[in-house]
Amino acid sequence: MTTQKAVNTPLQADRRKYQRRVYQGTLEIEWGSSVLTGTLRDIGPRGLFVNMDSPLWIGAAFSARLLLEPILTLRCMVRRVEPGVGIGVVFEELTGSGKLQLDKLLDTLPHL
Repeated sequence: MTTQKAVNTPLQADRRKYQRRVYQGTLEIEWGSSVLTGTLRDIGPRGLFVNMDSPLWIGAAFSARLLLEPILTLRCMVRRVEPGVGIGVVFEELTGSGKLQLDKLLDTLPHL
């Protein structure tokens, strides 16, 4: 039997294609006839993390409004749940003025 020295590796590799940015903002989630509110922890070109008391489940799809000026509407899906904390979300790629608005916001924010 041979032994090898353990290599220090992170417990979970970051699989994101794009770097997230620190962002404190409000997101309104349209869920059926209800509107839920959450606070963003971070955002990137294709995803974000929302702090909320009662998170949705993995695979839940919803429409959301990022409360910017003007409001940015996103089509989202839950990819990760942190119980008691919030949800990791991916959203459809934006085009046109929505993409320009998001790119401009991301350019002003610090990296995680």
